[in-house]
Amino acid sequence: MNYFVIGDVHGCYYTFSNMINRYWDKENEVMVQVGDLIDRGKNSPQMVGLARQLSGELPEQANFLKGNHELEMQEHVFRGPNPNWLWQGGADTLAQYKNSDRDFKSDMEWLSRLPLFFETEHLFISHAGISVQAENPYIEDDMYGILWNRSPLKNIGKLQIIGHTPREKPLYDAKSHTWNIDTGAVYARYLTGVKVKPNGEIIEFLKEETDARDI
Repeated sequence: MNYFVIGDVHGCYYTFSNMINRYWDKENEVMVQVGDLIDRGKNSPQMVGLARQLSGELPEQANFLKGNHELEMQEHVFRGPNPNWLWQGGADTLAQYKNSDRDFKSDMEWLSRLPLFFETEHLFISHAGISVQAENPYIEDDMYGILWNRSPLKNIGKLQIIGHTPREKPLYDAKSHTWNIDTGAVYARYLTGVKVKPNGEIIEFLKEETDARDI
């Protein structure tokens, strides 16, 4: 199967729905979303609900990774107040949950269990990538780790696809062989998806303009 990798969503439920309805070939593609489902946009509970539905119905084809916003929410809910998360959209996300019919605790437990990466022989997908400075990139709260890093990435011998740092358009770094596909959907830009062959070859990039209902 080919892979369909989608960038940071940030509560843009309608935008994400439009993208997968138009472009995802469920019969022939494994979909991987790079994390940051929540915060900043208007529809975080709906987005979590859709992610849970898809991963439940299509567990081998619908993959959602953890981003730093999921980690920050996890820390706020399970370990005590996280003012940084509240400031970065968490307060609005909590307000959205109060006005939704979703089970907040159940959603938080599901988000906390999301994997940090998706890997094949030729492809490595994560939220922020494998940094050259990280001694152990899988430590969740390490600023050079796979959820937070914004320093140069390591060439790991396969294509890395990440999000985390918004760009005006998908950006390729030849030295680390990495594509950043976070194009700031929540900032009224667009959501990016990229289709990739099993050998790591890019097939095409797709863009979904941000739906006004999300921002």
